[in-house]
This record gives sequence, C-alpha cells and structure tokens, in this order.
Amino acid sequence: MHNKTKLLAIAGTTLALFATSAPAHAQATRTFVSGVGNDADPCSRTAPCKTFAGAISKTFINGEIDCLDPGGYGTLTITKSITIDCTGTLGSVLASGTTGFSINIPVSANDPLRTVRLRGISVNGTGASGTIGTRTGVRGVNITSAAAVTLEDMVISDFSQQGVNDVRTTAGGKLFIRNSVIRNNSGTGISAAATGGGSTVTIENVHSLNNAFGVATAIGNKVSITRSMFAGNTTAGVVADSGAQLGLDSSLVSGNGNGLQNAGTMSFSNSEISFNTTGISGTTTSFGNNRIFGNTGAGTAPSVGAASTDHGQQ
Repeated sequence: MHNKTKLLAIAGTTLALFATSAPAHAQATRTFVSGVGNDADPCSRTAPCKTFAGAISKTFINGEIDCLDPGGYGTLTITKSITIDCTGTLGSVLASGTTGFSINIPVSANDPLRTVRLRGISVNGTGASGTIGTRTGVRGVNITSAAAVTLEDMVISDFSQQGVNDVRTTAGGKLFIRNSVIRNNSGTGISAAATGGGSTVTIENVHSLNNAFGVATAIGNKVSITRSMFAGNTTAGVVADSGAQLGLDSSLVSGNGNGLQNAGTMSFSNSEISFNTTGISGTTTSFGNNRIFGNTGAGTAPSVGAASTDHGQQ
C-alpha cells in the first residue's frame, strides 16, 4: 500500500510538470494578433498576441498569422516559412530607424519550402527625429535568404533606402509583387539585386512612385512587369544594368528622370513612355503598340522586335 501511494504521488507530480511545461513549447498552425492583444497570451482567436514578433514564435513552420483588427504590429525578422495576412483590416508596421520585414530563412531540412507570404500590410519608414516627415526607416522589406517571397496588397513607403530589396546570395530565388504601392523611398522602390544566380521577379499591378528609381535590376536578375505604373521617380522609372534582363508590358512609365534606362536586355510592349526628362536611355527592343511621346528628350529610339505569326508569338 505504501509503495502504491508513492507511485501515485510520482505520477501526479510528473503529470503536473508536463501540464505546466507543455504550453510553453506548443505551436499552432494559425495564430492571431490584435491591437489590444498581449504577447504573453497563446495568440489564439480569443487570446491574441500584440505583435508579429510575439506571434511568430508560437506559430508552426509554414503556418499563418492573421490580423483581427487595425493595429501597429511591429517590425519582424522572419527565419521560417510563414504567411502574415491582414486582408480586410488595417494592419501596419512603423519601422522608425530600422527595417520593416527582414527575411532570412537559411537552407534547412526542417523547412524545405522557405517561403514567405505577406498580405494587406502597410509598412511605413517615417520616424520622429526632430524633422517632420523624416525617413528614418532603412528598408521596407529586405530579403537575404528565402526560396520564394510573395508580397500582395502592400503599401511600402518613406524609407531612407529601398522599399523592397532582394539581395539573396544563394542560387535562385523568386519574388512576386502584386496589387501593391511602393512610394516615397529615398532609394529604389524595387531592387532586384540578388547574386549567386540572381532572382526571378514578377511584378503585376504595382505602382512604384516618387522614389529615386522605380525598379532597378542588377546583373543576373530577371524581371517581368505587367499592368504597372512607374511615375515621378527622380532618377529613372525602369532600369536594367549590364547582364540584367527586363520585360515590360501594358504599363505606364511617366514623369521620371529617365523613363527606360537600359544597359542590359530590355523589351517593352503595349506601354506608354511619356513626360519623362529622357524617354529612353540605352538600347531597347519594342514588340509593338507602344506610345512614346511628350518626353523632354526622346532619347534612343527602340529597335523593332522580330515579327512573329499568330501561331508563334514571341
């Protein structure tokens, strides 16, 4: 009887310890943040966290963090596959003096996807430093390592360097940007500057406005753009460096220093290049239905792409 009592006591103590420690290690596939949340909470629907940083530690790899209501949810370093979705509410990040989202997912057998999806978030780099409207934030989204990054329905504004900066050093990488506005950044709105094989960047329905450069493509990177606008950028709207490839379709490039600035391979079609200081700088290829007018200087006339049949469109 004595031994039986002793065994029951040990079992009870073990269960109590397990019950105490289990929640600290538990992770959910879906967590929630709220403007009135608390990072000490489990980040559930009824007990949400306050910040993205508080929620991501409680979210399983390739899980999802959802915004319940309007709020400022803080900057975040992302080191695992994750979806952060604020669609339907006003989720925001104020990145004064720092970067909004830093994405650095190392190659790992535990996270083979290495994929990040950000949706419906405003990322603002304006900060208080004694001058109203000073851009103290460094970068809106900075990508140093990941297989694929998707930015949807984003507003990224007022950073002292790039709005979106892809500087991945591992071979390959994909970046998708759609239905977003990237504006008022002192550097490049969208910078495709990955090395080690470069990135493939797809841009759809994006407005890159009033930056130094609208989009800039470095050697080894490939950028495809459709249904987008590059306007009011002080140096150039669309840029391809030597060794870079860029294709532009059904887009507006207007009111920039240089409209199209190319030292690599650049083609465009169904687009308007208008009211820039220089329309086109460098050799480009037109595949037709472009309107080039109203530029202070027309610049270099594009060459005409090879004709193709209806069954063999290039």
